[in-house]
Amino acid sequence: MINRFAFLKVLLLSAVFCMAGSSLQAAVNPKPFVVPELKEWKGKEGFFVPEGTTRIVCTTSSPEVMRIAQMFAEDYKLMFGKDLDVAQGKARKGNFVLALSNNKKLGEEGYAVKIADRVTLSAPSAAGLYWGTRTLLQLSEQTSNHQLPKGTIEDAPDYAVRGLMVDCGRKFIPMAYLEDLVKIMAYYKMNTLQVHLNDNGFKDYFEGDWNKTYAAFRLECDTYPGLTARDGSYTKKEFVDFQKGAAARFVNIVPEIDVPAHSLAFTRYKPEIGSKEYGMDHLDLFNPETYTFLDGLFKEYLEGNEPVFVGKRVHIGTDEYSNKKKEVVEKFRAFTDHYIRLVESYGKQAVVWGALTHAQGDTPVKSENVIMNAWYNGYAAPEAMIKDGYQLISIPDMYTYIVPAAGYYYDYLDEPFLYKEWTPAHVGKAVFDEKHPAILGGMFAVWNDHVGNGISVKDIHHRLFSPLQTLSVKMWTGKQVTLPYEVFDEKRTQLCEAPGVNQLGRVGKPQKDAVFELPQVVPGSTLPLAEIGYDYTVSFDIAGEEEQYGTELFRSPDAVFYLSDPVSGMMGFARDGYLNTFAYKVMPGEKINIQIEGDNRSVTLKVNGKVVEEMGVQKRYFNEGKNVMNYTRTLVFPLRKAGNFNSKVTNLKVYNHKMANQDNKVLKEGVAKM
Repeated sequence: MINRFAFLKVLLLSAVFCMAGSSLQAAVNPKPFVVPELKEWKGKEGFFVPEGTTRIVCTTSSPEVMRIAQMFAEDYKLMFGKDLDVAQGKARKGNFVLALSNNKKLGEEGYAVKIADRVTLSAPSAAGLYWGTRTLLQLSEQTSNHQLPKGTIEDAPDYAVRGLMVDCGRKFIPMAYLEDLVKIMAYYKMNTLQVHLNDNGFKDYFEGDWNKTYAAFRLECDTYPGLTARDGSYTKKEFVDFQKGAAARFVNIVPEIDVPAHSLAFTRYKPEIGSKEYGMDHLDLFNPETYTFLDGLFKEYLEGNEPVFVGKRVHIGTDEYSNKKKEVVEKFRAFTDHYIRLVESYGKQAVVWGALTHAQGDTPVKSENVIMNAWYNGYAAPEAMIKDGYQLISIPDMYTYIVPAAGYYYDYLDEPFLYKEWTPAHVGKAVFDEKHPAILGGMFAVWNDHVGNGISVKDIHHRLFSPLQTLSVKMWTGKQVTLPYEVFDEKRTQLCEAPGVNQLGRVGKPQKDAVFELPQVVPGSTLPLAEIGYDYTVSFDIAGEEEQYGTELFRSPDAVFYLSDPVSGMMGFARDGYLNTFAYKVMPGEKINIQIEGDNRSVTLKVNGKVVEEMGVQKRYFNEGKNVMNYTRTLVFPLRKAGNFNSKVTNLKVYNHKMANQDNKVLKEGVAKM
């Protein structure tokens, strides 16, 4: 019989051993959070903490590796204010080390990281090294001392194409924003941006008249002077520089000229190539002049040793043309084949919208080495397209289309569903094996269908940034995601948009108190805060004086808030070419408190705590009431530059949330002290 005390001793020792084991296990670093989620992590104990002597060391003299190291150093300085010297030589303790490897398991874009007494990042390619630096930056920004958990990472994408399409045809998207968008995409390892360069509005919103319907082609054109849109365009030089800058961050720009539908910009320039039967937004496929015109257009951007379209892929459109007549279908197929081969004749790879099930016919269309955006299975059945030899990019409209404020498709994508259920293997309702060799990857899209609906570039960004994060996970990590969506959604708020980028206008972490205060706003002064994004409250006291029409209160690069707007002398704001005016004017001698609250749906003006006007979404009717457009009046509040006003503006407070209704008595007491 076992002695009772001996038995208790065994139990006690076992408990101590288990506790020690648990303690040791707890000390091993869990998988760290980054977006997209890491594929493989083996945790160790402890942390690597950068010191004053920390450097970035390249173990090779490769100019490309040195360039990536320099970009890493610049971004590190931008984010954390710390200079990291870049050198070539032998790795030492306390350094970041960049090296090329022969690890074929990692593929074209994969990378490995070992975090110990030094941080060693290795990859078979420059792209993999660059993506690895994005992981290191994301890890570093989540703690105040920028420490990294010790352990090893092996990471590589499930899909080669991970991207986004932006409709710049119906709404001009400034180059400065596109450049920021590339930086954001690169930070989250998204590598393809399709730029939709031409399109037109719906004639139902323009009195049913094609001659009045909005249309635009956004690129400088010498072959056809006057073709380029006058309300916003890109010079050839800046578009070339943009593509090269994106390529330096391993983001491929795919320029799109959308023909033979969506082509009103071209038929307005040359009416004889427009279709009399299907509408002037369709090219006449039976007119030889159509081909002469388009051949010349593509030639301008594709010919020469240094073409305007820099990258390896060019999109030629080819969607949503009529299929009512067989001869038209056959002509459409011949048209598609012609421009695939034309693009290829300049050494580029052609990309098309899926339409060949909709336009099923006998005329052969080249499929070898041709990429197809699979957007709607009724237009292009993915199984049939794969059988025909096309490579697909999964961009299903039912899951991944954003059309801001339109009332159809998504205004904001269903991210919980996408995170839990979708990968690029889901092409609409057709589901393929993960990493199917014919599915190159996935994209999502922002279409600006409703021309003139008040949507700003900031509104577009507010709709695309969050799904960009979510879909970067599903295109890189695929089905291997381990975090519940709710945890992912909470943790991603710790991450910035990209080094030096803050298009959302986020200021500080959510808090009750003001994130910025200024006792008095000096006319003409520059403020340290550029803007405040949704949701916000801006409050100030004002002693009114006579003001000229057009007097600004605040300005930023993207917006103006008027103390006296240029049309009616009322308070209001302008951005993206839209002027919105409140039903309120500050009168000379008036002493009041002004409070402006803004979110992604509305802007509200309060005077002494009382709502004067809430500018929400307006319904605007066209075509004798048959068509309705949601007109959006929103504002990311500008703060960078104070205007040259006569009034006295004091007690400026900026909050990163919308305020609850304030006690009017408190407000009036504040005003009385002015």
